[in-house]
Amino acid sequence: MKNWRLPTVLAYTVLFAVSLPLFAHHGNASYDYEKKYTLSGTVTEWIWANPHSWLKFDSKDDKGEVKHWVIEAGNPADMARQGWSHNTFKPGDEVTVTVTLAKNGQPIGRFSGKGITINGKPFPPESNDNAGSGQAAPKP
Repeated sequence: MKNWRLPTVLAYTVLFAVSLPLFAHHGNASYDYEKKYTLSGTVTEWIWANPHSWLKFDSKDDKGEVKHWVIEAGNPADMARQGWSHNTFKPGDEVTVTVTLAKNGQPIGRFSGKGITINGKPFPPESNDNAGSGQAAPKP
């Protein structure tokens, strides 16, 4: 009867070792969290997917040149609880987004879901302020 212990312990050990990578997550060291920036542009694509959603938009820089931005958002489950959906953004929407930019200077960033306007209206709709977003979004 004592022979069942070793196979059981080995089975649990293997199961635990194989499942550890499921709990892994990437870090956010590539973003400069010291500053937040507000960008405006035209949506080209909204990707509603796990593990993160992505907002792609075109924005003109100070020289008038168009930059293609890719902004990382949260996961759909958490975002849906805050009023987001797969059709929150549509190509052609005018957006203003407060983001944390990548440290390497590439047009990549991350946003928390605050400090966003879509076609001149704050999103989510119940949020009438941009508290915690760094800098207030400019009015169109």
